[in-house]
Amino acid sequence: MARINRPAMSTLISPSPSPTLVRAIRHVLCPLVRLMLASGVTYQIVSELLKGVFVEIADREYRLDDRAPTDSRVSLLTGVHRKDVRRLRAADGKAERCVPETVPFGARVIATWLGNGRFLDEAGRPRPLPRLGGGDADASFEELVASHSKDSRARVVLDEWLRLGIVKIDERDKVILNTEAFIPAEGLDEKLYYFASHLHDHAAAATDNLLGHRPPRLERSVMYEGMTESSIAQLDQRARQLGTKMLKDLNQLAIDLDARDAKSTAQRGRFTSGVYFYSEPVAEKAAGS
Repeated sequence: MARINRPAMSTLISPSPSPTLVRAIRHVLCPLVRLMLASGVTYQIVSELLKGVFVEIADREYRLDDRAPTDSRVSLLTGVHRKDVRRLRAADGKAERCVPETVPFGARVIATWLGNGRFLDEAGRPRPLPRLGGGDADASFEELVASHSKDSRARVVLDEWLRLGIVKIDERDKVILNTEAFIPAEGLDEKLYYFASHLHDHAAAATDNLLGHRPPRLERSVMYEGMTESSIAQLDQRARQLGTKMLKDLNQLAIDLDARDAKSTAQRGRFTSGVYFYSEPVAEKAAGS
């Protein structure tokens, strides 16, 4: 019997999609459609994107004895017409993972600024840094950049970060990190990279749990309904404080472990851990209900 290479389906197996699952998918799609409509992305564009993603996942995760499925089988699994399947596979229809050049490098530099004691003040906050180092001077922005790349000049990085709003210059001519998260005020490509990474990884963790991944992924939340705006604002502030502390702690541990792992020959991987907070008004319940 052929061995089917596919995710465990747990209790989701049924002759037709569960109405509850369909409602859940529709609910998840709503904020994405809001973004699409605000950005001029039409249904026709998304339809073509979805065809490519369906074909890619079916090709990669639903193989028989590790052999690539035929066009007919992919069409049967996905509902995409066989002509489209053939066209998309011939064109290698995978959506290219476009990573803006400034993102990985910038993320590493800021992680060091947030986690390396040399660049922190007594309270553990990122210190204002002199632009240039030299002699017995304190840690500088130049040193921070050089700790990750000898090829990138600190002046070039500084100019770009000033443009994006990541840093600013104070009256003492020191470089100050504007926020404790790498979310540029400008630079749409960088924002979209993190948008895609965060939503993908959160959805992937939740999907693995629904499909019976073992051990289960960490994916938890706290939800209340019917609270006042002032209470929600207080909870929002508390979530930001606790979330920032957690992310700082994880970042520091990741820096320490990454230094240790530099000498290891073990297989490499990646991780994402995030925090979010969302609120919206709810309809008032009718009297007597």
